Amino acid sequence: AKGGKLLVVPQDGSHWLSMHVVLEKLQERGHEIVAVIPEATLLMKSSQSFTIKTYPVPYTQEFLDRFY
Repeated sequence: AKGGKLLVVPQDGSHWLSMHVVLEKLQERGHEIVAVIPEATLLMKSSQSFTIKTYPVPYTQEFLDRFY
């Protein structure tokens, strides 16, 4: 974190809700942040505060939306 660059691989759900706030504060303090998230998620969406990179998963967004 001292270098100003962070790579984050968060979990979906309540963990993400807490982490999202922390990431926004770190970005406000000048850190460059990249979050690596699955293509289909419950809560993780794009952000103006940091860069989002996605990776493929064996289920679709439609499946998650319907299941949950």
